[in-house]
Amino acid sequence: MKELSGKTALVTGATSGIGKATALSLAAHGATVLVHGRDPQRGEQTVKEIEAAGGSARFIPADLVDPAGAAQLAEQAGDVDILVNNAGSSWFGASADLDRAGFDVLFDGNVRAAYLLTSALAPKMALRGSGSIINIGSMAGAVGLAGGAAYSATKASMNALTRAWAAEFSPAGVRVNTVSPGPVRTNGARAEVIDGLAPTALLGRAAQPQEIAGVITFLAGPGAGYITDATIPVDGGRTAV
Repeated sequence: MKELSGKTALVTGATSGIGKATALSLAAHGATVLVHGRDPQRGEQTVKEIEAAGGSARFIPADLVDPAGAAQLAEQAGDVDILVNNAGSSWFGASADLDRAGFDVLFDGNVRAAYLLTSALAPKMALRGSGSIINIGSMAGAVGLAGGAAYSATKASMNALTRAWAAEFSPAGVRVNTVSPGPVRTNGARAEVIDGLAPTALLGRAAQPQEIAGVITFLAGPGAGYITDATIPVDGGRTAV
């Protein structure tokens, strides 16, 4: 039996990388997946891959850097049982080289979007007495990375939001957790950054998106029914040393 049958999952940034791998994994475990992204062509391709494997999905476009886009996505999604706050972007370089507009884009897309979506959807989960919210953090939120000050701050913010939302919503049955990947090989990641970080993991390599998606899928399901307020590193041991 597929343990997520009858559940609806919204995955933001689900047209590539970790988000797409997560959408495919959740669908394979029985969830109906709402695939969010900005590119309709890539979104429909993800939906087709899910349906070809026997799953159920639909695509919802939205620009989450715009607050109106987050509100639109929450409205079109309706009631969801699983929310994966994955959408976002990264920037690495000298702090003096990041202008205010770029700084705002990072926080608007990585933090504010997740806040607005969760504040719209979590109360409805709480009224139903169940739900799972998984925020995608990063090892950058726990370790110092030269050139990653602003990005790291957005991911540390996700850890803080997880703690606060767990305190707010878990008494009503809504579990809130963070998955914190290390270096991951995705089409959107800068190869030189990943190549530089991969040897620093104890396992000596970067992860594949599916390895992160497996942990997210576990947290979404009944096997993680007593886990909330957890930040789970999936970083090959990078934060252990």
